[in-house]
Amino acid sequence: MVTIAVRTPRGARGSTPDSHDFPTRPYDLVKEFVIALVAMTLLTAVLAAAFSSPDEKAITMQGWATADPADVVATATAELAGTTTSATYGAPYNHASDGQKLLGLSLQKWGGVRIPVDSADLVLQPLEAQTGNAAVTSAVQQWRAASATQQQAWATGYSDALAAAPGGDPAKAATGDYGPVPALAAGLLAVAQSGGLEGGLTSSGNFYGGDQTRAMLLLSDGAYLEDLAVVQKLGGDQWGMMNETGNYPGQPWMWLYTFWYQVQPFSTSENADALVWGLMMVLTLGLMFLPLIPGLRDIPRWIPVHRLIWRDHYRRHSSARR
Repeated sequence: MVTIAVRTPRGARGSTPDSHDFPTRPYDLVKEFVIALVAMTLLTAVLAAAFSSPDEKAITMQGWATADPADVVATATAELAGTTTSATYGAPYNHASDGQKLLGLSLQKWGGVRIPVDSADLVLQPLEAQTGNAAVTSAVQQWRAASATQQQAWATGYSDALAAAPGGDPAKAATGDYGPVPALAAGLLAVAQSGGLEGGLTSSGNFYGGDQTRAMLLLSDGAYLEDLAVVQKLGGDQWGMMNETGNYPGQPWMWLYTFWYQVQPFSTSENADALVWGLMMVLTLGLMFLPLIPGLRDIPRWIPVHRLIWRDHYRRHSSARR
């Protein structure tokens, strides 16, 4: 047997190319990386300046007390009277009402009171934590010692007096038997203006205290937060659920949900949240079971928009059949 060895020429078909057979040129990888990094950084900065969301400063209790002290006093009084939105909201904060209903079913009440909040404590708790103010301490003690009927009479009377005062100015409120309520409201205002109310209502059952529920309830019970929202185009009748601050676009995919709040009967219903939620559940189920619903599942056959979108596919499929 004779064996003949055949040497495959360098670069021939079937062999592994030799890197030395190809032309080379110098390449500075670090320089290329730096250029790309600088270019992308500048592009990111330009696009962020042109299209990013505005960086609004956080709303604080101190800012609220400085900008609208009369609103703080009025809100504190209403919390003591138990007439604020959170005080009359019902579950999950209290048993003041059955809450919103859907087809006569009180879904909100079914959830139960999971975050119990006494509206008066939104005022009293920060004041009790303060030391060195004998007038406020005495006012808190007087309030705690009074009956619920007396407390209600004091707070309601002072709330009515503030509402009748020019500009809601506590200094211009009519005199009357308001018990310790004026001192309590003024004490909360002073704490807020000093910055001491920041974190004063925050708790979470642990060291870090990250639960802002009580602080947000107090802030939202006043008119200040809502007024700021309306200025920033974030009101409920301004499609605020899907907007960002100002005229900046927000989450357009949420339009289907927030749309219903703009039309009757949802726009004027006290049960708008429950009704819109129920409607969205129906629409979601309809989408899930669309292939099983007679009539709706036949729409693509009647309106073959998909054939226009996939026209190349259907053209090739039709040609193949021929």
